[in-house]
Amino acid sequence: MEAFLIDSKEPAGTIRLARQVAKATFGQLTEIDQILVRHSRHWELGRLALVDRNILRLATWELVTRKAPYAVIISEATRLAQEFSTVDSPRFVNGVLDAVTKELGQDTKQDSEGKPV
Repeated sequence: MEAFLIDSKEPAGTIRLARQVAKATFGQLTEIDQILVRHSRHWELGRLALVDRNILRLATWELVTRKAPYAVIISEATRLAQEFSTVDSPRFVNGVLDAVTKELGQDTKQDSEGKPV
């Protein structure tokens, strides 16, 4: 991750935030993985593609901590899966994160601002 961040040419603030999110996510890895295991039906977490697994972990941390509206988090995670993983990954990531959202009791009928529709 460090090599990627160093080579990314992103602004310092973006790199700092990426490090903070990664550190926070991996600091709660046990709890996050327990949530994901409940919702990645028919898939052992260790058998998921590394990219998918880490997209799901980061997005689940964001959902748990409510860092952004659920729709934004799921949309961004799905976009990342589309860009960096397999053709089936976006649908899988979307489905798992939708189930996580429901478990967390977040209203699944919100607009991108997090307001009920």
